[in-house]
Amino acid sequence: MSQFTHRRDGRQAAVQYLYSWSINTPEDLNADLGLFFEGLEQPRDAYAFGEELIHGCIENLDIIDTRIRNLAQNWDFARIAKVDLAILRIAIFEMLFRRDIPPVVSINEAIDLGKHYSSSDSRRFINGILDRVKDQLDRPSREAVTD
Repeated sequence: MSQFTHRRDGRQAAVQYLYSWSINTPEDLNADLGLFFEGLEQPRDAYAFGEELIHGCIENLDIIDTRIRNLAQNWDFARIAKVDLAILRIAIFEMLFRRDIPPVVSINEAIDLGKHYSSSDSRRFINGILDRVKDQLDRPSREAVTD
């Protein structure tokens, strides 16, 4: 299986988990993740990238959500669809903290996730927010950065 497929599967798993996490935050994250990954088609290690995204989003939630709040002008944060919020959190985490992933890749993947999990209006909203995040970055948008 290619790195592309692993990453796509990982992102899908991360969206599913972060969506459910946002509705019902577990007391024990690691135990809850164990149960979540047991229910998926492939072994847990096949979703290692997704698990990195989940932990990264949760650990950096304040930074990510502040960015969303600042860019989602005229939107009540609490009214953003939970699935859209999960997609935004993953993409923004990648754009801010995963310099090995070009920002345009994160945006394109988020739009694809939006096609699968959300509505056409949501896809435009997601794209608009992520485009503005991209414009605020201090790195090239079409290439990975190796430090």
